[in-house]
Order: sequence, then structure tokens, then C-alpha cells
Amino acid sequence: MATADPALAASPPASPTPPAWDRYKLLTWLGSPLALIPLLALLAVALAIVSSGDLTLLLRGDFWSLTFNWNPLYPDQAAWAFPLYLLGTAITAGLALLFATLLSLALAISLTAYLPGWLGRSLATLTNLLAGIPSVVYGIWGYVVLAPYFGLTLQPTLRSYLAWLPFFGGPAAAAAPGTGVLLAVLILTVMIVPLTTAIIRDSLANVPSAVLEASLALGATQWETMRRVRLRVARRGVMGAVFLGFGRAVGESVAVAMVVGGQTQIPPSIYSGTTTVSAFLLYQQDSAFQYAALLHALVDFALVLLLITLFFNFLAQRATGERGAVGQTSAAGL
Repeated sequence: MATADPALAASPPASPTPPAWDRYKLLTWLGSPLALIPLLALLAVALAIVSSGDLTLLLRGDFWSLTFNWNPLYPDQAAWAFPLYLLGTAITAGLALLFATLLSLALAISLTAYLPGWLGRSLATLTNLLAGIPSVVYGIWGYVVLAPYFGLTLQPTLRSYLAWLPFFGGPAAAAAPGTGVLLAVLILTVMIVPLTTAIIRDSLANVPSAVLEASLALGATQWETMRRVRLRVARRGVMGAVFLGFGRAVGESVAVAMVVGGQTQIPPSIYSGTTTVSAFLLYQQDSAFQYAALLHALVDFALVLLLITLFFNFLAQRATGERGAVGQTSAAGL
């Protein structure tokens, strides 16, 4: 029986001729411009804000004054008190982010490590449903249901027992009737928790099982594995959740405007009212198109708010994507 030629047996089989037109080229050709839509939309918004505003107003002292004075008859004498709105935004968003981060960590740890699978999935679904509730519903809930309770029961109780703490006392006349910093922080916390919980939960769930099994094999308990291994590996996801949550809190307008009190001042206590940048934009939008000076000021407010939000979103992207996948960070972090 004749044997095959070794040279022919070692040669690779001939590859089929590629088609003249690959259907994936069409998808690439159509998809590439569509991928630019978010960038183009962001550029369009930024150009609209810059073209409609007065950038020189940002360099003037009346924009950064600590008193608010707006009279349409004397627009040149206006004082916009932007630092007070920025301070109100920092106080409400910062406190809400602190409480939301603690709650989200507790929820995410419970959902991924301690609760049974069916219960964890049910609670995760319920938590995600909170993110779909419109912000105006949160605002109405806070203004109609919670504000009377805060003004009649909770605030007097806190003042009676915690007046010795900073910002928990102060004159009763300075307190808003239920609305104020305390209620705004609570509403923002409830609105942030679904977002931060989902990101932290996904980061903890994506930790490689080999890393967790190695920790348990060395004698670590479930909590020690969570604290020293799982949270350490997923720390970039936790940081990204914090930054994204802060960006959400800074940009929230409707719900905050309904419960924050609407007072342009440095709040002397947590019961007092204040104003945020986004709430001020909502308050003045009806009058903005009637007066050019007011419109320019609001556009500059929106420009600063846009830059702050983009900055924290950029930090979130850097925190979650700097080292790639979680498996790569586990090797470097352990």
C-alpha cells in the first residue's frame, strides 16, 4: 500500500477564500457613528451653555458674593451668592453620600455573602426598583408625608436630646417647618442607595472565587475574608460607586428643591433650610427667559454644575477602570 508524501501531509489545509463583503463590516460602518452620539450630545450641551451664558460673570465679585440681591429694575446691582448655593450642595450631597455609602456597603455585603440566594436576589430586585421611581415622587413623599413628622415630632426630639452636639441645637426660630437640611439629606440618601448598592454588589460578586477559597483555606473566617480580601479586591468598584453617587446627589434638583427649604443662607443647624445649585436653577427657571441678566447667571450656574458632575464621573471611571478587571487587581492587592 502506497504511503502519503510527508511533505504533503505536513502542509496545512488551504483556507477558504474570504467573501468579498463581510457582514460585520456593515455593522462596524453603521455602529461607529452611533457610538459617537453620547459624545456629540455632550458637546452640543456644553456649546449651548457656553454660547448662552456670560463667562465674564464668573470672574466678577458679585457672582461670588455671600449675599443674594436680584432686582430686575437694577440688573447691574445683582449679587448672586453662588458660594452659598455651592455650600448647600456640598452639605446635602456630602452627608447623603456618607449615609448612602454606609448603607450600601451593609446591603451589598449582606446580599453577596450572608443572605440565602433567593432572599438576596429578592432584596436586590427591590433595591433596584427604587432607582426607577421618579425624583418628583420622592419630593412629594418628603414634602407631604415626612415634612410634617419632622417639624412636629423628630426635630423637637432631636433638639431636646442632642442640643449639646454641634448643629443639632440653635434657636428654634431658625428651623424650617419640617423641611431643611435634615429632610433633604434623607431624601438624597434614599435616592443614592440603589445606585451605589448595585455597583458595590457587582464589584463584590466579581471577586474571583479562587481568592476567596484561598483565604478560607488559610483559616480566615467569613467576615475576615470579606473585610481583608473581598473589600480590598473590590475597592476600586467601591470608590467608583462613591463618586457616581456624589455626582447623582449634586445634580438632583426636583426632589431637593421641594424639601431643602429654599433659604439662601449658611444653615446654622441641620433643621434649617438652605439652597443648592440645582434647586436654585429650578426655582428661577420661570423668570429666566424674561430677564437677560438672570438667564446669564443661571447658565453660568449650570456650567459650573456640569463641570463638577463631569469631574466626579471622570474620577469614577478612573477608579473603576484604571487597573482593568477585578481579577487583575486581586493579584496586585493581595
